[in-house]
Amino acid sequence: MPSLYLTTERLILRDFKMTDWQRVHRYASDPEVVKFMEWGPNTVNESKDFVRMTIMLRKDNPRRHFDLAVVTKSENCLIGGCGIYVTSPYNREAFIGYCLSRDSWGKGYATEAAKRLLSFGFTQLKLHRIFATCDPHNLASARVLEKCGMQFEGQLRENKLIGKKWRDSLLYAILEHEWSPE
Repeated sequence: MPSLYLTTERLILRDFKMTDWQRVHRYASDPEVVKFMEWGPNTVNESKDFVRMTIMLRKDNPRRHFDLAVVTKSENCLIGGCGIYVTSPYNREAFIGYCLSRDSWGKGYATEAAKRLLSFGFTQLKLHRIFATCDPHNLASARVLEKCGMQFEGQLRENKLIGKKWRDSLLYAILEHEWSPE
């Protein structure tokens, strides 16, 4: 598959390049940004390894991992990452995720990126179901998923090991017949 380049009104979602690692490290090393993530805060090497891994996974055929840089059109600035990951090709199912730098919060970028991932998943990947999870305390992320039309399906109990503690996750999903392009 050629390099992926998706656009929204204000954003470009594109494959990561190795030169992105410093911008990735800027948000991935921020303890406040990664508070609800399974990873981080990243070291320099972990940020470089992440970018390197995304480049390697692009070579899979068929491609199942779409890790994308979130770049503002106005300033051509990498402000975060997002992705869609095919978990079951047979069942046509995938999950989405996103992580943005703290100075990009509250501007609607996560919702814009997530909606574009859903569009890509349903129209180009021909998926049937797309889901996402978030920490029950991450109310901003839950709002993003709801704004995208995803339905709350329940709470997964102690399904994530964060550091040395188990954490619950809220489960959201949307089906192809529930999704409508805007």
